[in-house]
Amino acid sequence: MKKHRHWRELFRQRIAQVATGVEILIAILVLLAIVLVGVRVVWEVLGLAQDPSASDHFDQVLGHAFNLIIGVEFIKMLAKHTPGSAIEVLLFAIARKLVVEHPTSVDMLLGIISIALIFIIRKFWFVPSFGAHLPDGSISADEEDGEEDGMVDIH
Repeated sequence: MKKHRHWRELFRQRIAQVATGVEILIAILVLLAIVLVGVRVVWEVLGLAQDPSASDHFDQVLGHAFNLIIGVEFIKMLAKHTPGSAIEVLLFAIARKLVVEHPTSVDMLLGIISIALIFIIRKFWFVPSFGAHLPDGSISADEEDGEEDGMVDIH
């Protein structure tokens, strides 16, 4: 019976290692895409100076910039594995929708309510013990970084 449990534990560890490898591969691919699109955004910004309809194209540049930011936050979320990094991705995605897509009044209201709820949840229910320590007992990246990650401390 002990041999069977040992084999299952080794199998679970191997599956976790493969999943981590796939996750790293995805992060690398997203990072490569961010670099490629980032170069394109630089050219778009430089092109705005010569474009007579620059204000029309500014929304596109802003949308691409937000996508880059969301991609970077997504990579950080994959690297950190913390609730705080997932919250940051949600905040940027909602902010992108509100700023770039020119939503209807109802969509704008829902977006603002969503952001407010995220901050309320973070303030009152995101207790330090939730996500503060990793399963091995070490302090999570969110707790180590403090305000470096760009989140406003609302405590």
